[in-house]
Amino acid sequence: MTVSNANERVGGITLSTESNNTTLPRRVLGRRLRELREERQMSRTRAAQACEMGSQTLWRLESGRGSEIKKMVINALCDLYQASDDDRRVLLWLAQESRKDGWWQSYTDAITLDAQMFIGLEQSASRIVAWQSTLLPGLLQTPDYRRALWEAENQPVDIGLDLGLIAKRQGRLHDSETFTLQAVLGESALLHHIGGTRVMTNQLRYLVEVGKLPNVSIRVVRFNAPNHLGLATRDFVYLEFPEHSNPALTEPPVVYVEGFTGMLYLDKPGEIERYWAACSAIQSVALDEQDTRRLIEAIAKEYAE
Repeated sequence: MTVSNANERVGGITLSTESNNTTLPRRVLGRRLRELREERQMSRTRAAQACEMGSQTLWRLESGRGSEIKKMVINALCDLYQASDDDRRVLLWLAQESRKDGWWQSYTDAITLDAQMFIGLEQSASRIVAWQSTLLPGLLQTPDYRRALWEAENQPVDIGLDLGLIAKRQGRLHDSETFTLQAVLGESALLHHIGGTRVMTNQLRYLVEVGKLPNVSIRVVRFNAPNHLGLATRDFVYLEFPEHSNPALTEPPVVYVEGFTGMLYLDKPGEIERYWAACSAIQSVALDEQDTRRLIEAIAKEYAE
């Protein structure tokens, strides 16, 4: 993600403008609207009726999923909630930022709306902690490994477009000043023959190389590791976001859980605390980076023989 150095004054505060992100402003906008509604002790249904919109539409807006955010809707909600002038200016600015296209919009034929939301959050995150027990996270996949996964799912997909998308996403790995990836892998993720011996050999060698980047940590939980929370949780991605000078615009962490038939985003404080505890518990039983590198090199050598 390219971050602009430009700043904008809104409501007496300085807001940093991120040139390639639309998802984060949309989520911050939705969270602030929800807070204003709750401060007025008003139900979502009542607020939606007062502004002549559907309750589902307001839910999508508050959860950061609204695809079209209109100025008149924001003004109507601000009137209803008796928002301050500063709040109104900030919300209108966020609505404007939310309407800008991120670079991933050019890949809409290859990804669902939910996937677009995840990619937007991924591009906004300052730190990602990923627990993957059986497959490698997208940010660490080689093109051949990715292609083999799609072939296994036997679904119609523009593989060329998808590979282009993965390559763009992986550009963040080289943004060491603003982004950190901590990937914790189950040992089985190294042993599944995804795409065959040659594909896995090259994939493991790539893991060794990318793991040397200063902002990338790759650690493995072996089969014989002590009991840990990763055995009870699904695979998940824990995302943290940059702090803004205005605390109201700092987005709290989000946990993303992907299932076979759907995606789940968790952001309640209690949920975040539990998943952060899981991150700590899983990392406590993982090999360190050096031992992980030795293990990956040994498995790659076995594949190559």
